[in-house]
Amino acid sequence: MASEKVPEPTTTKPAEIPAEVQVMLDRLEEIKNMDRSDLESSDRKALRAEVRDIKKKVRASGNGLYISGGAIIIILLLIIIL
Repeated sequence: MASEKVPEPTTTKPAEIPAEVQVMLDRLEEIKNMDRSDLESSDRKALRAEVRDIKKKVRASGNGLYISGGAIIIILLLIIIL
């Protein structure tokens, strides 16, 4: 009889989100849950601008590496050629 090992559960920490980014994400959730039907058009425009600004800041604060589609194609072509 083969002995079976029971896999041990792995504990992984979720990536910690900086406090300033968490504040921005909380504000986005607040705007998302807001009832915007009774707002005037100027208020809605201001909210849209705020959401765009927050999303831009959150993306800029990330430590990720973004590569465009064209750059990936060029890299692949160079790898194939060389």
